[in-house]
Amino acid sequence: MKLHGRKLYQTLLLSLMLLAGGLPAAQAAPEAEGAGDGAAAVDTTVSLNNAGVEELQTLKGIGPKTAASIVAWRDREGPFESVDQLMAVKGIGEMTLSRIRDRLSL
Repeated sequence: MKLHGRKLYQTLLLSLMLLAGGLPAAQAAPEAEGAGDGAAAVDTTVSLNNAGVEELQTLKGIGPKTAASIVAWRDREGPFESVDQLMAVKGIGEMTLSRIRDRLSL
């Protein structure tokens, strides 16, 4: 019975330590989101017709190659007439477009 009480105490102590230590990490997580794919955690609108490669890379899931493809498409075809037209660019699918649509403007 004494061993059971000790395990319970250790479990509770560990849980409290994890909870106390986990809160700052959970609060910091949204800031770190997208850090590995070149995306910045910024909620500004990006103009499809004016943005350069670097600005396009601030969109979640848009890396240097896809950003360059967007600029090349725009140079070749002319300005985008709708956000949906971005689907014509190689590397942009429905999932990517739905993820970044709210940050896009013409």
